[in-house]
Amino acid sequence: MADIFDVIADPTRRDILKVLLDRNSDESRPAGEISVSEIVATLELSQPTVSKHLKVLREASLVAVREEGQHRYYRLDPTPLEAVEDWIIPFTASDVDLSAYSVQLADETREFASTVGKVLADTRRRVERVTPKKWRRD
Repeated sequence: MADIFDVIADPTRRDILKVLLDRNSDESRPAGEISVSEIVATLELSQPTVSKHLKVLREASLVAVREEGQHRYYRLDPTPLEAVEDWIIPFTASDVDLSAYSVQLADETREFASTVGKVLADTRRRVERVTPKKWRRD
């Protein structure tokens, strides 16, 4: 069996998984199943291409298939993806203490405001020095 990361690395297979996920959330369809021909039509790919990728997904246990005569209906099995999720979560979890950043940001904001205030005050003094008293608005 191929490594699950190799399986989901292929963009076409991810597109197929997305179609199956969308169908899984469609309550009007039984068990979230979709036929190969519907996948072909949705993704505008050739039937052999879709079948090849479905075989890889099937071997990775990411999809289940039900045969009815000559037709095959696929549905998503997210169980193998849960292991991927468990592996990825430590890399994406946000357990960083943001309070230290907010204190730093507050200090930077105060410093910036102080600098702007000083520049404005200095500019006003310069303008007052060169502006005749009769033109000033005090």
